[in-house]
Amino acid sequence: MLREGLDLPEVTLVAILDADREGFLRSERSLIQTIGRTARNIRGKVIMYADVITESMRKAISETDRRRAAQHRYNQEHGIQPETIRKAIKNMLELPAGGCLLAGDYLSEEGQETDLAQSMKGLSASQQTQALMQLEEEMRAAAETLEFERAAQIRDRVFELRKRLRIH
Repeated sequence: MLREGLDLPEVTLVAILDADREGFLRSERSLIQTIGRTARNIRGKVIMYADVITESMRKAISETDRRRAAQHRYNQEHGIQPETIRKAIKNMLELPAGGCLLAGDYLSEEGQETDLAQSMKGLSASQQTQALMQLEEEMRAAAETLEFERAAQIRDRVFELRKRLRIH
């Protein structure tokens, strides 16, 4: 799951199950990449579960230790106190690149109105706006209770309603 190219400074723990199982996902390079997912967090830890220490594991641990020592020396020489990177949490309701959503965008690929569009047909503009606010509240509540899949589904409905209402 935590492969190359991911920038997740919030990661404080990576557990590698079956770390001694040789192969593509347990090669030296892959292990170093996976271990590196915690590198941006000063409290980052990696636990490798294994029955034996393989050559790939040994090399990955050795390389990680080498890099850590080099970084520590550099920090000492330049008076740097390491800190965990902190990124802002993005608003789930931000529009995709390109800006405003248009009225025709709420049609499915086959040209059929979606369930949400159909359910909005008899409502006034103010009732539709009220429905949008209620959905946004529902989405935030789902996110607060860590129901992220539900929150994402509601977010998609919010996008759909915003398209219908031409809200940026």
